[in-house]
Amino acid sequence: MNTFVRSSDFDAWLSNLADQKAKARILARLRSATFGNFGDCEPVGEGVSEMRIHVGGGYRVYYTRTGSTVYVLLIGGGKASQAKDIQKAKTMARELKRAKQ
Repeated sequence: MNTFVRSSDFDAWLSNLADQKAKARILARLRSATFGNFGDCEPVGEGVSEMRIHVGGGYRVYYTRTGSTVYVLLIGGGKASQAKDIQKAKTMARELKRAKQ
């Protein structure tokens, strides 16, 4: 069983998400990922992966792995802000890695 730790940025994004249908689908995907079913995901570089949720305009959840079964949810966003979100997620992952050293 996988464990997910949410960053404050991720929590803020999710709680401010106005699309309730999208919020429900994102939470359902995270529950599935807890049991190993990550669904549509791709690595975006520097240890960060993107979980794609195909609802509304398309939502993304960026995460990194910190242990054998522990993942940190870095940030979320939409398709429109994808490039900016990927850069922020990579920066957050680097900072997380530095803090663990």
